[in-house]
This record gives sequence, structure tokens and C-alpha cells, in this order.
Amino acid sequence: MKIAMFTDTYFPQVSGVATSIKVLSDELRRQGHDVTIFTTTDPHADVMEDEDIVRISSIPFMFFTDRRVVIGGMNKAYRIAKQKQFDIVHTHTEFGMGLIGKYVAYRLKIPIIHTYHTMYEKYLHYIANGKIIRPSHVKAISHYFCNHTSGVIAPGKQMADILFNYNITTEIRVIPTGVPIPEKDEHIRLQKRLEWHLEDNLVLLSLSRLAKEKSLDKLILALPEVLLAYPDAKLVFVGAGPARKELEDLVNNMALQEHVLFIGEIPNDLVYQYYQMADVYVNASETETQGLTYLEALVNGLPVIAKKNDYLSAIIKDKSLGDLFENSSLLAKTIIDYIPILKERQKLSQEEFNTLLYSVSSEEFSDNVLAFYHDVINQNKTNLTNPKKSILNKLYFSNWDRLK
Repeated sequence: MKIAMFTDTYFPQVSGVATSIKVLSDELRRQGHDVTIFTTTDPHADVMEDEDIVRISSIPFMFFTDRRVVIGGMNKAYRIAKQKQFDIVHTHTEFGMGLIGKYVAYRLKIPIIHTYHTMYEKYLHYIANGKIIRPSHVKAISHYFCNHTSGVIAPGKQMADILFNYNITTEIRVIPTGVPIPEKDEHIRLQKRLEWHLEDNLVLLSLSRLAKEKSLDKLILALPEVLLAYPDAKLVFVGAGPARKELEDLVNNMALQEHVLFIGEIPNDLVYQYYQMADVYVNASETETQGLTYLEALVNGLPVIAKKNDYLSAIIKDKSLGDLFENSSLLAKTIIDYIPILKERQKLSQEEFNTLLYSVSSEEFSDNVLAFYHDVINQNKTNLTNPKKSILNKLYFSNWDRLK
């Protein structure tokens, strides 16, 4: 199958969306499918990167400068797509590149699947402190975009519920993003701990983009209470982002410099080393839609302590995998109470662990997405002969035809 993916963000930009796309495209290629990723230009991109990545001219987004906004490129994308004769388009954004992906699908008369990755209502503070774009605008844009696709993927039930509330009538399938299963390296733990002078410490790991919506300040605010019970605890932040200075200032104001470590951004292929170095993965975010870091922690044998939601409740059913808290006021207590369990915990049986691994694997993820592709391709053959569907598509794209 020939698949075209359209996204506003991709590596070297680090995000859950970029990781999800890479995991899916790598697994699909491993199975023999042809995947081309259409994305924005980036000054840090490798000039020698793979030919199956197509860069469209872009500029920094004025409110969010480490992300890019496409400028033009519709004709370029269509020309390449026409030459490659894709079977399906898969969009990963409701904006620039997503609209180009829709146009390509329309011109080639092929179906389009969309993954709704982001809870935008949690990110409105980036645009004029939420004074321009309102939740009602998000609902309208999402409703219009998703209802003109062949199908929508929600990474979790929480996101699917939001889309239902947006009155999305297109089929929505909950397909959690999977993760590659890493090799366990017995030497990594000691090696990384020696590197960062954490030999005898209780290491609480936070691995994410350093941004306001991740609620990382709650981890710092909970640390003094944890230190009363475990004076050797260290909170380790891995990642970069706009909130770093604010978080460092909070650490300084609370006189926690000796107990908090900012490692910065690391290459994606080295992430597993930090999971295997730590004792517990901690996360207070309420905006996670895909749970990639939770899954990465678990497949590396690292228990998770996080804010409770339906997605995590379905995964973390055993104390060997971690514990969940109802609200941030219980974060410190949850960590403190879990440490004795951590030291004495009985790991899952190999059969149970293997079942867990497959359920969150990139293989299971790609199999489910591929099944959705086949379903909408078969459905599209029916829609091409459906006059009502053809008229609706023509109305939707009528103005875009002038851009040919």
C-alpha cells in the first residue's frame, strides 16, 4: 500500500505527534508498505534525510516559535502525490499540512484518515493568552475538518469522548499509539547513574516537553514532602521547552537545586536509557492524549505514577506497573506510599508481561491502523458512485479547485 502522511510537526521537532508518526511509519515500512511524510521545512533538519520525507516551505508560528506554519506548497504536494499514486492520505493536523493533505486526497479521489492528536483547549494560552481563540472555535474547526474525512483515529477514549461532544459524525476508532519494544541493557542503569552522579539516589524521572500544559511545576511542588520521607530522592527532568526557565526559577525559589536535575533534550534513540536508569516515572499532566511516555516507561520496566484517567486505569491494573492519583494534592503521598511497594514488588509473570508488551507495541498499533485503512479504501469505492457524497466533496473543495 502507498500511504501519504501530512503533518505540521516532525523531527527534528520533538513532540508526541512526531514520535507517533515515526513509530507508525517505521512499522508500516517494516511490513513492506510505502510511506511518504509531507511536513514543514525546518532549519535543523538533516539536509541528507530520507527521500520519503517531503518538506514544504514554512515559517515559525508567531505564538509558538518552535513549531512551523506552512506557506503554499499545495501544488508541489499534489504533483508529487500524483506521480506516486497513493492509495490513502493520513493527516495528523487540522491546519496547514492537514488542509494540503485533504486537497491531495480530493484531487486523487482517494480516502483520507485523520488522527486527532491534540486537546487544543489545553493549549489556547499560547495564542494571546487565550483571548483570541476560544473553545467554541476549536469545536467548530474540529467539527468541520473531521466530518470531511473518511475516518478519524482517537489515540484514547478520552479524546474520542471529546470528539463525540464536537458532533463528529464520521466513524471514530480508538487506536492507542504503540511503542517499539526496547532491548533491556543490564549495564545502562549503572552507566547513566554514574554519568549524572545518581549512584545511590531514588530517581524520579519526568520525560516530556517542558511546557506549561504538562503541569511539571506540580512535580516540583510535591518534592519537599517526598524528601521528608526519602532525603536522597532526585527529580530528573529530561526534555526541553519554553517552560524551562520558569521551572528552574521555581526550583531556586524553593531551594531545591541539589534535588532537581535538568538534563535537557536527548536524541530519540537514547530515550530508553533514561527510563532504564530511573526508579519511577512521574507525570502530573492532564493533557496527554496518546500516553507515549507512559508506555515507553512500562516497556522499559519502569513503574508509572501519574494522574488518573480512563486510559491509564485500563493499563495500570497491577501495583507492579505503578499507581495513579486522583488529584495533584495526592501526588507526593502516592510517591511516598509506592516506594516500599517498588522495593518489594513482584514483577508480572513472563506471559503477563508479554501480553502487555504486545498490547502496547508498535506492531499492534500499525495492525489496527492498517485495518482501518483497508476499511475506508473499500468504503471509498462505494462513495465514488454515491452522488450525494460526490456533491458534498465538490462543495467542500469548490474554491480549492481554483488553486490547481
